[in-house]
Amino acid sequence: MFGKNNQSHAVGLLLVCAVIVLLPLTTANGFYLKVMFLIGVNYLAASGLNVLVGFTGQKSLGHAGLFAVGAYAVALLTTKAGWNPWLAFVASGLIAGCFGVVIALPALRVKGPALAMVTIAFGIIVEKIVSEWQDVFGGQAGIYGVVPPSLFGGVRLGPKEWVWFVGALAILAHLSIRGLVSGKYGRAFRAVQTAEVAAESVGVSVYRFKVLAFVISAITCGLAGALIAQQNQYISSDFITFGLSIFFLLIVLFGGSSIYGPLLGALVLTLLDAFLARWPHLQHFTYGALLLFALYVMPDGLTGMLKATFKKFFPQAYVKVLPPPSDQTWRIHAQDATAQTEGVASNQSLLKAQDLYKAYGGVVPTNGVSLDIKSGHIHSLIGPNGAGKTTLLNILSGVIAPDKGSFEFNARSLVGLPANKICSLGLARTFQNLKLFGNMSVLENVQVGLHSRLNAGLISCLLSLPSARREESESLRESYQILEFLGLRDKAHELANSLPYGLQRRLEIARALATHPTLLLLDEPAAGLNPQETHDLIEVISKIRALGVTILLIEHHMDLVMAISDHVIVLDYGEKIAEGTPAEIQTNPRVITAYLGEDELESLDQDSQVFSGDKHA
Repeated sequence: MFGKNNQSHAVGLLLVCAVIVLLPLTTANGFYLKVMFLIGVNYLAASGLNVLVGFTGQKSLGHAGLFAVGAYAVALLTTKAGWNPWLAFVASGLIAGCFGVVIALPALRVKGPALAMVTIAFGIIVEKIVSEWQDVFGGQAGIYGVVPPSLFGGVRLGPKEWVWFVGALAILAHLSIRGLVSGKYGRAFRAVQTAEVAAESVGVSVYRFKVLAFVISAITCGLAGALIAQQNQYISSDFITFGLSIFFLLIVLFGGSSIYGPLLGALVLTLLDAFLARWPHLQHFTYGALLLFALYVMPDGLTGMLKATFKKFFPQAYVKVLPPPSDQTWRIHAQDATAQTEGVASNQSLLKAQDLYKAYGGVVPTNGVSLDIKSGHIHSLIGPNGAGKTTLLNILSGVIAPDKGSFEFNARSLVGLPANKICSLGLARTFQNLKLFGNMSVLENVQVGLHSRLNAGLISCLLSLPSARREESESLRESYQILEFLGLRDKAHELANSLPYGLQRRLEIARALATHPTLLLLDEPAAGLNPQETHDLIEVISKIRALGVTILLIEHHMDLVMAISDHVIVLDYGEKIAEGTPAEIQTNPRVITAYLGEDELESLDQDSQVFSGDKHA
């Protein structure tokens, strides 16, 4: 979004604008001008669909229905209601956006093939309605006399003017969507696609962003339908077919999930569609073959293939230079820390849980557990495998809801709050099984962590307002500081899934810290680490504590637990069996029994250090 990228984009945009302005002047052939117009229409439909499919990972096979909503909305508003065609055009996009919400709500409950079936059902329903309800939609006869927009003085748009009009709309859509996906919204969309639970844990509302992606794709698709209806001054059910949905999806998959993917896809496939129009059966076969080709041979689409080829021959163009190191050590913003811990002094109750209970059938991983986490301390939660430690953390962080009991943070009840809301209150976590956004860079992972701390709204990002750009620059600066704080700054531009395992663990902690937590829940951060990495982790946890962050740690490495903990809580079979200082826990008979059994307890001296060394549960 900065520097050379902005310059390259500006040059490319000027070239595209020049082509859009000059190309229609080179011909008076109506067919050629119609193809140019269709390239713009298909790009407009695919640009929003790319947000849904390419960035958010939600496959849709029903967008022909949204195309129909836009087309029939503008037709009915201009022919039956007498609306101004410009107002009707704008309204058609908004109406399609409302239908996007209608699709999104049931679609949010399903994933994968089931999601595709929901969208297919919507497309079929719309197709049947416009075909069978002839009194309103005209059936196959359609609606004639759709009023097109006109210029000042009532001058109707000619073939060339339609090309310029759709070209202007395409550029506007490109700039708006680029502004959106280049900042916090784009990172949130990609986070939702990669790991929904992790996205929620850092303050991203999966529900909200899935709905937003559907709405964006619906608006652009509805506007594309309105353009077709107004340009033809006619619309019928023959335009609304399942093949149209496939065609839009193919444009996105063939072009690639890049912001430029829909442009390449629309250009290539519209020209191919025009060439094959005289052979309909070959046309359908070609679409199927291209869809399989795009899915299995070019998973990153045409833009991905071109980028890989260019990178192979010009690697220096992709070298990213790190900014100079900051002269200030990163600290959690004072205003956030004050807001989150207001009224909670050191060694005071920060998180309190009372009689938490969770059952899965006959299995009860959390059975009447009560906790009192003190601010400024490192608390460790230990117990044998299957004791219910991670389930308890999932309850506290909002990943799952308890069946019974209550818990509050900073004297505010958290029961029933989603994970993203709990995160925004100052409670962050990591996961037992790594949940990084692997296809994003190290830097972007940390920037996603800052999501709940960024205030730029949808309109600001769509329009790339100065306030949104300033906030994006600030988030970039702070992300570098966080990476420097944890020794990951030199890895900033590497993909997260390319890091060594130990550094991936540290990156997950960095992402959690970016949420500006008051309480940090660490779920087995030393799992899979070698002795040196475990020793480094102790230093990392100590540095985090020095920031004023309270820590609740699940860990099986007892040397780590005993070295850094102020307070230890022990679970066994879902119940709390002991708590106290590390020294008290080391000699507690119930704890020794839980780990070693009754027979071993009888053979041990009461003063023996059972948990010294590197003992694992």
